[in-house]
Amino acid sequence: MVSTLEIKQRAIELGADLVGIADLQRVEGLPTVPQKLMEPYTHAVVIAVAISPDVLEQITTEPTPLYLHHYLAANILLDDINLRLQREIMRAGFRALAVPASQIVDKGNWMGHISHKATAKAAGLGWQGKSLLLVTPKYGPRVRLATLLTNAPLEPDSMLANRCGTCQRCHDACPAAAIKGGSWEDHPQTREDALYFSRCVEKVNEDFAKRPEIGKPICGVCISACPWGKPK
Repeated sequence: MVSTLEIKQRAIELGADLVGIADLQRVEGLPTVPQKLMEPYTHAVVIAVAISPDVLEQITTEPTPLYLHHYLAANILLDDINLRLQREIMRAGFRALAVPASQIVDKGNWMGHISHKATAKAAGLGWQGKSLLLVTPKYGPRVRLATLLTNAPLEPDSMLANRCGTCQRCHDACPAAAIKGGSWEDHPQTREDALYFSRCVEKVNEDFAKRPEIGKPICGVCISACPWGKPK
């Protein structure tokens, strides 16, 4: 038998900084690739690996090569933890599917297999900020995420209320002027309600990704600007 406590302890032992459990009914209707990805499963184990705030503090208006390295290394660690958890849950006789931490499979809509931000919010790790990134109480948005889908009967965590309030720092800092700065208790109805999403995509693809020292569609400016998790 796999218990919720055992899964959480194992995730932390393997290197996760945060771990939460989501009942997938909380994200019913969430777009996935393929469309029925969540159908065989009842719960998600969502893990987070924190990126050092010292790395993010070096970002003001553009990503840095150091941030790129930490971003990629965190994704590798997340995938490793997730695959190990998947194996242990399967050995206990349950279904499990480790969803990659960072893999765009629908480039038209800029989507992965599932929104880790949405599953993380459903697992009580944080709330969706005005940038639509997950904001955690301890680390702010300075985390990378991965999701493991399973039919193991786990105990879901309580969700957190949105704590962004009137703060507009991510909106003011965005180099693409892509963040609209709206507010919501849970989440916006659509991505476009929160972002001029095409501006963000264009900035990371046509500018940052084409810089030889970066080479990937990353940014990090709104993450660096967020007061949650910022060094004192």
